[in-house]
Amino acid sequence: MPHMTFNDGLVTANMSISLDGFVAGPNQTLDDPLGEGGERLHDWMFQQPDANQAIVDQILAPSAYIMGRNMFGPIRGDWPDDQWKGWWGDEPPYHAPVYVLTHHAREPLEMAGGTTFHFVTTGIDDALARARAAAGEGRVSIAGGASTVRQYLGAGHIDRIILSVSPIVLGAGERPFDGLGGVAFKPIDVLANELATHITYDVVR
Repeated sequence: MPHMTFNDGLVTANMSISLDGFVAGPNQTLDDPLGEGGERLHDWMFQQPDANQAIVDQILAPSAYIMGRNMFGPIRGDWPDDQWKGWWGDEPPYHAPVYVLTHHAREPLEMAGGTTFHFVTTGIDDALARARAAAGEGRVSIAGGASTVRQYLGAGHIDRIILSVSPIVLGAGERPFDGLGGVAFKPIDVLANELATHITYDVVR
């Protein structure tokens, strides 16, 4: 059980990552959205939920989320229609506002369980401002994928990050830290079991 708790108002990120630094495998498709082997990164969440409950609680605690368009769905370019409602089914797990970064406008999408997807065409700073306003004193989570987390880390907008390191090697795929040589991290907590080592870092300013 982690000894630390997250303060209100933080901007955080949580990522499951392989030993060789990938958060998704290669050759992502509609049928395999995490790429080849990518689903194994999340075995800890489903095969040992009790041992990892503290981390799951942190992932689902934020008051607002931000994600890239690829994490919402595989469609590129103009939205062909309003039929695609994301990878997450009729009741997504967020239960909060989710701001999706995109170059193509779309009306907000209300889902069961309290999740509403808002589509932001005006960049990462505006998405963060809107998420902060929606969260109030609560936490904002940069939900992914790799490119979105990389952009927010590079801009200095993330305060704390949890890396759930799975003991697997993917060999290729999506890496979140490429090009971020100037970003430093301070480890503040570790929770380990046979399927993952969860390391919580503060981002050093």
